[in-house]
Amino acid sequence: MKLLKVVSTFFVATVMAMTISACAPTATTESTGNYIDDTVITAKVKSALLEAKNLKSREISVETFKGRVQLSGFVSSSEDVTRAIQITKGIKGVNTVINSIKLR
Repeated sequence: MKLLKVVSTFFVATVMAMTISACAPTATTESTGNYIDDTVITAKVKSALLEAKNLKSREISVETFKGRVQLSGFVSSSEDVTRAIQITKGIKGVNTVINSIKLR
């Protein structure tokens, strides 16, 4: 009986450890919390870009991974690129901005 209790305790501990470690982030994946944080950052950046006047922000795509925001798409001037980057850097939670915006 004592052996059964030890084996079942070990089994439960092993299952719990595997479950917890499966949710942990790695260098190429995000935890659930990080994914939600990045989704919020992306939404805030898109919203701020849409509010900017004289910026065709609908042609700018925003992707976020662990606080690093990548802007891509097309704009008509280098001033628009600079403005989009400045707006993005002003959003809380943005650590780095990667500019992949092309001039058209």
